[in-house]
Amino acid sequence: MSDSPRCLYDDSFASFLDETGMSVLGKLVDHYHGEARTTTIEAWKGEISIMQDVLSRIGDNDGRIVFEYDIPRLGKRIDVVLLFKGIIFCIEFKVGETRILEADVDQVLDYALDLKNFHKLSQEKVIVPILIATNYADASSVIQMSVYDDRVVNPLVTGREHLYDLLTAVLDKFPDETPVDRNWIISPYAPTPTIIEAARSLYENHSVEDITRHEADEVYTDRTIGYILQVIKKSKEEQRKSICFVTGVPGAGKTLVGLDVAIKQTYQGGDVPVEDEGAVYLSGNGPLVAVLTEALAQDNYKKSRDRNEKKKLSDSRREVSKSIQMIHRYRDNMLAKIKNPVENGILEIDPEKAVKMEKAGFGEVEHVAIFDEAQRSWTHKRLADYLKRGGTYGNKLKVPNFPMSEAAFLIWSLDQREDWATIVCLVGGGQEINTGEAGISEWIAAINQKFPQWDVYISPQLTDAEYAEGKVNELLKDNSNVTYSESLHLAVTLRSYRAEKLSAFVHALLSFDDSAAALYSEIKDHYPIILTRDMEKARKWLHEKVRGTERTGVLVTKEAARFKPLAIHILPTGDENAVHWFLEDKTDTRSSNYLEDAATEIQVQGLELDYTCLLWDADMRYEDGKWRFYNFNGNTRWNEITGNSESKQEKVKYMLNAYRVLLTRARAGMVICVPEGNPNKTMSGFWEDSTRLPEYYDGTYRYLKSIGLEEL
Repeated sequence: MSDSPRCLYDDSFASFLDETGMSVLGKLVDHYHGEARTTTIEAWKGEISIMQDVLSRIGDNDGRIVFEYDIPRLGKRIDVVLLFKGIIFCIEFKVGETRILEADVDQVLDYALDLKNFHKLSQEKVIVPILIATNYADASSVIQMSVYDDRVVNPLVTGREHLYDLLTAVLDKFPDETPVDRNWIISPYAPTPTIIEAARSLYENHSVEDITRHEADEVYTDRTIGYILQVIKKSKEEQRKSICFVTGVPGAGKTLVGLDVAIKQTYQGGDVPVEDEGAVYLSGNGPLVAVLTEALAQDNYKKSRDRNEKKKLSDSRREVSKSIQMIHRYRDNMLAKIKNPVENGILEIDPEKAVKMEKAGFGEVEHVAIFDEAQRSWTHKRLADYLKRGGTYGNKLKVPNFPMSEAAFLIWSLDQREDWATIVCLVGGGQEINTGEAGISEWIAAINQKFPQWDVYISPQLTDAEYAEGKVNELLKDNSNVTYSESLHLAVTLRSYRAEKLSAFVHALLSFDDSAAALYSEIKDHYPIILTRDMEKARKWLHEKVRGTERTGVLVTKEAARFKPLAIHILPTGDENAVHWFLEDKTDTRSSNYLEDAATEIQVQGLELDYTCLLWDADMRYEDGKWRFYNFNGNTRWNEITGNSESKQEKVKYMLNAYRVLLTRARAGMVICVPEGNPNKTMSGFWEDSTRLPEYYDGTYRYLKSIGLEEL
């Protein structure tokens, strides 16, 4: 028997059959991390008995059996794996069950897909997922490959009585497979979990090292986290204030880096938070915070129930919210401490409203604040107008003549600490999508004008045109406290594990770069991007693509207006709706998988699905070699956005960025639906629906077709 940390038991068929059931059970218990529950031990007994009976009947001992094989980094474990005759059997037991449940079939299929997509020594092999409900009276009669031609067999189901027959039928169907590599048990593994999966694993294990893509973790993600932690350490040792700007391509793992730094700094390798060393992850993205918080809280609650702890779901939500918070709540907590009204444009702490602490001063308790999507912080005007009206606290917190932008105020808040502090700004290029979002230049301006004593650590890519209109070098030229480091840039996308060049393709598509067609040719075989003009065809394509618990959904921009004729409803605002859309399973009509409610860029930024449909409306059209932008006005017509005023140019930028966000939400592939519009005229020659004229859509369709996008 090998002693691998990847599983609880791994041995040849011959050795497994030579052992008693109690001997095998003893090894499982010995290698188990923690104390195995009675129900777990009873399940193992049943599995061992069944497998010894079946393998003894097969009569060929030249294979390996693995119990409780860890799917590294995703926190999953396969009950039994058989490596036999060149085939990988992936087996999930439901001991004592008489029924076959769809959720259980999805579970074993998910395991098989994880091996196929991310486990290097499984990628070329036939993988056979089998669900065994031990008391089920029937068995699968048809053994066929999936429609994806990826050598994964459609899930098979059986009871204990028919397992031998099913295994021999599979062996007869695939008689000429080459042997499985002897190093299979320790195969390199490169998963790319969704941000929800990653956050769950991160929160449970207090480490990002086991949940990020292997190559990116070595080269980029781990390097970035290590660099930030060194800046934090230096700031503490030298009692200084510092700010880091982390850049990255869409889907590169900026949010995951921020969550990891927050958890690592708070727990520092232990299970108990380190007093006075904490960090908090902050985001202005309400749907992202709500979805992550609820996913982690539900997971935390389920695990507490498994441990027979008397914890309420509300307790779990409060526990999680200590590490993940809305930036506005953090901001408003500091606002509640200031003298009001503000005099002479200077913010001051009101000692009647705040308690001064020995180290924190009048600041918050955390030394480290991680601001995700820092480019979306509010302009001075937007924040001042908001506070003038009363802000979150209504009439209790009206602050007329507020003197700062949100970025400046957040730096000011950490500057109130009397010892040290570090701010980490996670910056997405070209992703400002709301009016009043200041972009990264406002952070730089605040440092130069109000906090020149702060140390600045910056990614060299922050000087690119997509960040602060390429003016960062100019803004920082007179600042002597600036350090540039490549370690603060994440260059590889983790979201789309099949297409690391997806973000480059999207950039080329939106900017009419000649490289778009070539980039599409490079990625299309591994990451399908399909074009259609028929929404029903798009739905069918999505339903055919997703397997197991993979997620799909329809996306539109918030400026889209003529989607109802295609039987699409916009997901209502409210973070709870995003929570249901992202977290409910495919049996719930509120789930994204139902393809009825379409989410906007506001609701999906920072999150992702496996497959998406982008419904391209008439708000952004390709006409005469450029993009032209339109607002839908008065429920009757589209009005073009023209002119060079700052507000109109800002609006155009946000609309372009909206499509950039939506085009980078899919991990495995997407279909783009550009409707045909309404081609019908009345008898008198008028269009039946003049808001959906074909000419509104045809230019965009022809442009995408010219790049080479394949059509359904």
